[in-house]
Amino acid sequence: MDAITNLISRNSPRELTTPIPSKNQMDTVYQAALRAPDHAWLRPSRFIEVTGKGLDKLSDLFSEYSMKDIEDVTPIQLEKYKSAPYRAPMVIVLITKISDHPKVPEIEQMLSTAAAAQSILLALHAQNFAGMWRTGKLAFNKKMVEYLDLSSDHQIIGYLYVGTPTGTMKAIPELDIEKFVTRWD
Repeated sequence: MDAITNLISRNSPRELTTPIPSKNQMDTVYQAALRAPDHAWLRPSRFIEVTGKGLDKLSDLFSEYSMKDIEDVTPIQLEKYKSAPYRAPMVIVLITKISDHPKVPEIEQMLSTAAAAQSILLALHAQNFAGMWRTGKLAFNKKMVEYLDLSSDHQIIGYLYVGTPTGTMKAIPELDIEKFVTRWD
């Protein structure tokens, strides 16, 4: 797939299944991710790749968090958090390790990880896999940082659900570029 086709055809599928990328394919994906813009070469992006029994562990952590740390969680919400990791056969936890730097604020470091996430999605798509990015209460949350046994200088910016797309794909809408672009001549 050529680069422009990859960029404009990437989509977040509704359903993901096996197979998942091999370790070699994922190594390529992570190489692409680590090419994201990174002011001062801080290398802030970190990833936890979760598959197999790891999905059970992540489910347990999501359940524990929702029971202990979400006020008035309903049984339906609890089940939703518990089942979330099983939406796909692989979950990649997107993490930024925040460094104290005089020229690179925390938000810029998180934006670098966001750019890395987009590169992951594009590298997956180029290899005929797919992913969807989710945030919600389980991201940007210091308690989940603790549950994942990370130090306090880490920030979870989201979760990528990864696999082979299946079922009906969402239609990619035609967008009127002029509604989004202002041109100064």
